Amino acid sequence: MGTEMVHPDRDAIELTQVLFALSDPGRLEIARQLRDGSLDVAACVPWDPSMPKATKSHRLKVLREAGVIRNEPNGRNRMLTLRRDDLDARFPGLLDAVLGRADT
Repeated sequence: MGTEMVHPDRDAIELTQVLFALSDPGRLEIARQLRDGSLDVAACVPWDPSMPKATKSHRLKVLREAGVIRNEPNGRNRMLTLRRDDLDARFPGLLDAVLGRADT
């Protein structure tokens, strides 16, 4: 994938879009997998192993466009990162409330 994906600037992240992105159980699970650190796209596994690749791609797109994750090149692969700093700055405590604690 040679083109750079668009990510909203911190100030453009909207609460309604973040909440919508995290309202789907599959997208929420992806965000939970990223709360402890970045993952290669291939390592981020869907909660349903029979999920089509297109469904996973769509879920990643919704999360990225809402400002919840970054999806950036990393060599020949793509790396997913939770935008915790941006989201905590915009909506303090939201991620912890929605994702739960990592040690639970």
